[in-house]
Amino acid sequence: MNLRTYAFMVGRPAGRAGWGPRLGMAVLAIAVLWWAARGAQVSFGELLKGVPWIGDFLGRMFPPNWAFLDRLWVPAIETVQIAIWGTLLAVLLAVPFCFFAARNLTPNLAVFHFTRQVFNVTRGINEIILALIFVAAVGLGPFPGVLALAVHGAGMLGKFFSESIEEIDQGPIEALRATGAGPIQTVIFAVLPQVITAWIAVVLYRFETNLRQATVLGMVGAGGIGFELVGSMKLFQYQDTATCIAVIIVMVMAADYVSTKLRNWIQRGAHG
Repeated sequence: MNLRTYAFMVGRPAGRAGWGPRLGMAVLAIAVLWWAARGAQVSFGELLKGVPWIGDFLGRMFPPNWAFLDRLWVPAIETVQIAIWGTLLAVLLAVPFCFFAARNLTPNLAVFHFTRQVFNVTRGINEIILALIFVAAVGLGPFPGVLALAVHGAGMLGKFFSESIEEIDQGPIEALRATGAGPIQTVIFAVLPQVITAWIAVVLYRFETNLRQATVLGMVGAGGIGFELVGSMKLFQYQDTATCIAVIIVMVMAADYVSTKLRNWIQRGAHG
C-alpha cells in the first residue's frame, strides 16, 4: 500500500466540510434558539412558579363527575360525525385538483404553481379561524365544523396526494401514453394503482386529526363535545371538565387503534 492510497483511506472524504463550518452552524443554531426563546419569552422559572396553580387546578378536576356522561353521549357522537364528514369532503375536494398540482401530470407550470398555492392557503389557515368564518356564514352548530375541517383538510390532503403522484414510477405512464391513452385512462390505470395504498393511509391519519380538531371546534360554536367542555369550564364545573377530557381521550385512543389496524390491514394487502 503506497502513501497516496493510505492517505485516501484514512483522510477526510472529498467534499465533506471541516470543523470550521460545523462550528459556525452550531453557533448559528444556538443564536437562533436564543433569539426564539427571547421572542417567545421562554421562562422555566415562571413555569416552576405556576406549578402550584396547575396542581390546584388539577385537584379541582378530581374525581371526575361521571354522572355528567349522560350529557356527553350526543355531543361525542356528533364529534365523530363532524370528523367523518370533514374527512370525506376534504377527500372529495382534494382528489380532482391534486393531479394538477403534480409536476409530472400538470398541463403547464402556471397551473401547477396556482394549484399548489391554493393548497398552501387552505391548509395555512387554522381550523378554528375557518370555523369562526363558517359560524358567521351558516350559523352555530356542527355544519361549520364540517366545513372548516373540509377546507383545511383539502389543502393538507391535496399536497400529500400530489407529492405522492410525483414519486411514482413513470414507466406505466409513458407506456400508456405511447399506446394513445388519454389523461383519464392514464390516471386510472397507471397512477391510481401506485398511490391508492398511501392515499388510504393518509386519509385515515387525517380522520384521526379531524377527530381531535373537532373536539376543539366546539369552543367557537361549531358543535361537538368541545361546546360542553368550554361550558363546564366557564361555569367552574371542573369535575365535569375532567369527564369531558376523559371522553375525548377515549375517543382519540379508539380512533388511533382502529385506524392503525386498518392501515396495517391495507399494507398487508398491498404487499400480499
